[in-house]
Amino acid sequence: MPEVKHGEELLRVEHLCQYFGRTKAVDDVSFSVYKGEVFGLVGESGCGKTTTGRSIIKIYDITSGNIFLEGKRVAAGVMSYKKAIAEAKQKLKTAKTDAEKAELKKEIARNREEIKSALAVQKKEKVVDKVQMIFQDPIASLDPRMTVREIIAEGLIIKGEKDKKVIDEKVFEALEKVGLVREHAGRYPHEFSGGQRQRIGIARSVIMHPEMIIADEPVSALDVSIQAQVINLLNDLRREYGITIMFIAHDLSVVKYFSDRIGVMYYGKLVELASSDELFAHPLHPYTKSLLSAIPLPDPDTEKNRKRIVYDKLKDHDYSKQGPTMREVVPGHFVYCNDEEEERYKKICAET
Repeated sequence: MPEVKHGEELLRVEHLCQYFGRTKAVDDVSFSVYKGEVFGLVGESGCGKTTTGRSIIKIYDITSGNIFLEGKRVAAGVMSYKKAIAEAKQKLKTAKTDAEKAELKKEIARNREEIKSALAVQKKEKVVDKVQMIFQDPIASLDPRMTVREIIAEGLIIKGEKDKKVIDEKVFEALEKVGLVREHAGRYPHEFSGGQRQRIGIARSVIMHPEMIIADEPVSALDVSIQAQVINLLNDLRREYGITIMFIAHDLSVVKYFSDRIGVMYYGKLVELASSDELFAHPLHPYTKSLLSAIPLPDPDTEKNRKRIVYDKLKDHDYSKQGPTMREVVPGHFVYCNDEEEERYKKICAET
């Protein structure tokens, strides 16, 4: 896959936090996705990949941070503003001068306005017209009581399309685009194989002509031959419609083939971000190295001698003096590290 040059930014995620009680499913994640590219998001199960995708499409109200689509803020969280108000109120108790008190009161008022604005954005702004999602489990994401026609046409009907002939033609066109036939429109999901169900899910997304598709592990429940078919289908649709794809997966072999840039997540944090070729050629973060060392290869001799790298956060990092932040070590290659690690990573890059 040729590398996509960074063009117009389609999606920007800023300091995204998604907390469920005390569980920090996604914690301060920032990245951009550019028009026409495939952005891969990888990591072990439970690291926050799917939650990130669901937060972008607004299945969840985000806890904190901002999400911009084509430069317009479409989602915003209020936790950071509430925290700033609490801190300002605490400082106000010990403020000595009138000027200091006035400044703190201004800060409180400003953050209250930000909360109002964030809540309004979260409630009013819709993204489903421009962003669609392909869900991981092809059978659980399809209503068993609806026919394929009803499933695929649902988005059009919600959007306001009433002409039955127009709806039928668009449904038939979408089915044919994903390798199914119009006769399938009258059947129910249980009558199809796993690969066919996933194609129905893709057709449901494509019929809306979105700017971007979030594909949440769309091939993980399928066998290898069907995986290849679905990946090739997504590639064809990407070329034909110019769709941008955010591809969430834990199979690094698939991600390498399909993605232009890759972000690596660990325990809710984005720990490394680079182009596909750069990440596989020069992995820097110890967790990324651990993931890559786990990729099985179809060679018995290589597999026999393959050494797994085990990632241990406590042993591999010393953050007692300084905590990590996301830093651009070399152009386009970002790593979650502190000053000491950044210097080490830069030397590694210079040597290679």
